[in-house]
Amino acid sequence: MQERKLFSGKREAILAPLFFCFAFALQAQTRTIQGGDGITLPAPPVAAVHPVSNDYNGMKEEDSYRWPEDAKSPETRAWIDAENTYTQSYLLQMKIRPQIVKDLTALERVDVYSIPQLYGGKYFFEKRLAEENQASIYVRDGWTGNDERLIDATKLSEDQNTSVSILDISENGDLLVYGVRQGGADELIIHTLNVKNRTEFPDVLPAARYFGISLAPGNKGLYYSRFTPHVGSTVWLHTFGSPLDKDVKVFGGEYRGVKLGELDLIGAGVTDNQHYLIVQIAHGVPATRDDILVKDLRKPESDFVPLVYGIEAHMEAANIDDRFLLKTDYRAPKGRIVEAVPGQELSQWKPVISEGKDVIDSFSIVGGKMFVSRLKDVKTETTIYALDGKEIGSLSYPGIGSGSVVYGRAKQTEGFYTFESFIRPETIYRYDTKTGQSEVFATPRVPFDSSQYEVTQVFYTSKDGTRVPMFVAGKKGLARDGQARLLMTGYGGFDVPMTPFWNPEYAWWMEQGGFFALPNLRGGNEYGEAWHKAAMFENKQNVFDDFFAAAEYLIKNGYTSPQHFAITGRSNGGLLMGAAMTQRPDLFGAIWCGYPLLDMLRYQNFEFGRAWTTEYGSAENAKDFAYLVKYSPYQNVKPGTKYPAIMFFTGDSDTRVDPLHARKMTALMQAANGGDRPILLHYSLKGGHSAGVSISQLVEDYADQLAFQWNETGGK
Repeated sequence: MQERKLFSGKREAILAPLFFCFAFALQAQTRTIQGGDGITLPAPPVAAVHPVSNDYNGMKEEDSYRWPEDAKSPETRAWIDAENTYTQSYLLQMKIRPQIVKDLTALERVDVYSIPQLYGGKYFFEKRLAEENQASIYVRDGWTGNDERLIDATKLSEDQNTSVSILDISENGDLLVYGVRQGGADELIIHTLNVKNRTEFPDVLPAARYFGISLAPGNKGLYYSRFTPHVGSTVWLHTFGSPLDKDVKVFGGEYRGVKLGELDLIGAGVTDNQHYLIVQIAHGVPATRDDILVKDLRKPESDFVPLVYGIEAHMEAANIDDRFLLKTDYRAPKGRIVEAVPGQELSQWKPVISEGKDVIDSFSIVGGKMFVSRLKDVKTETTIYALDGKEIGSLSYPGIGSGSVVYGRAKQTEGFYTFESFIRPETIYRYDTKTGQSEVFATPRVPFDSSQYEVTQVFYTSKDGTRVPMFVAGKKGLARDGQARLLMTGYGGFDVPMTPFWNPEYAWWMEQGGFFALPNLRGGNEYGEAWHKAAMFENKQNVFDDFFAAAEYLIKNGYTSPQHFAITGRSNGGLLMGAAMTQRPDLFGAIWCGYPLLDMLRYQNFEFGRAWTTEYGSAENAKDFAYLVKYSPYQNVKPGTKYPAIMFFTGDSDTRVDPLHARKMTALMQAANGGDRPILLHYSLKGGHSAGVSISQLVEDYADQLAFQWNETGGK
């Protein structure tokens, strides 16, 4: 019998599953939990059962743990405290954790930089020194000048969980607009600094989710797009020196008689030459279509004119002088680039770069040249073109990994690009658009010998016969006898390609003699929009099947075995972890499930969830309910199943995916577990979905995660 019970409304059908859940919760109190390396725990805290019935288009579903959805209730807070105490009792028994903290500290405590931005002969960037907990904002006057700290993030809060980021810079480099983030929340507070005299403007935009901040021409104010929950996005103009309640709404509410709502996310930005305000309306996340509107700021009374409007496709615009180039997958699933003119029909688009066999990942215009990045079997290749589409060169990257296009300004003669992989930390290169020469701007001095490791790419067959690529990394010559621990992650959604990237966690794992794997599941953009659509809505099961097939390939080919197999994922990847634990618990020894979506029948009701209905659908629709209920992890927990070791990881500051998912799932899984492996809730009071916590906090969190994964994959 399953916890979930669909029925037609008869009282008898309600009582049976209710009684079973309550009895199982009582039984859970007598169990002893056996963790790896001799760890012993009592049974986890017992969560009270308060059943609630949901009605979905005439089908009813019972929810025994609705009450933890209320994060502020005394009952929920007391239960969270009990769970954290329980998890801490596990962590304190792990012998390997102190060494992990030491190793991770060495990997994380290095100088790191962001990509510089050049304005008025000054280079602006974020830099964190090895001994610091947060990156500060710096300026360098000229390429050979000294780095001067403008905003010291280490002094913004006592616990150093406050971070800063560059948002915009004036043409002459005299004004800096920056954001301040508390913990891992998505919201920012917006500040403006006079760089010349180091004084702050009194104009401060309050904490909110912003989709674009730009200085207005003449530096007279700020254009900003702000998202209001359950309402939507609107674009405003704030004039420096005026009260915030006098800000003028520039765009939002409706366009051409069509009401714009919560799913219509509006971004706004001023072009590099300050001639135009560009508004982009992304309809959903991921967008079902992108509308791009242009307002000529040289003509104050002008209206917004469509650059592209009403086309079911993805769009990305770049501007130089009065020209607009679009990257689009309209009638080109792998992407093409065209030139468009505001107000003209798409039939008048001028082809610049045609669709090819490899998907276009990104593009930029720097120094009057166009840099176009493609994914060739998920490996970056960047070609350089003249603005008429003539190929004139390429960027060279050092091995298998992820390289960026050149970032910079349309008419400046230098820019910056990056390269990284699982075994190479991100290096930032300065690029001369005149000579084509590159030089290193910054590379972190990480104590990791890349020459001792290798990244390979394999291909495997998924359940339906689809050929799927996967990266595998580890020490050179590591035996494939099934005895190595292996850590695998995945995502599979939202049109996001998963290319090789540097992560100190994965580096530590490989240093201990483990393999690391990343399969390129359907749902991303590795092979274009068709690859994405193959895992949306009713096709979401393809993501999970791709992931399970990857695991089976790795086991079959001797990389590891189920008892040594750890998996990790967050957000949409946390949903993937939920599917793994409920559909194939036999394949894995340990699962880390971070900031996850797990109750797919109710996710749309909380935080930013409504925006994701363009990817998942919504249980409010009968058609969508039919497939969501089949895979939604929370609705597919089976009492009595012997689950692998699981750690749910979330925090109060997650304002994107509501932590209620992890809370509810922990309560249900702990009650339903028929085995003796630990099921833990790691609940942070500071952490959230976005980056921003201090390095000290990050090391502690990563150490908890890695220690759990390593400890629970040693086998028994």
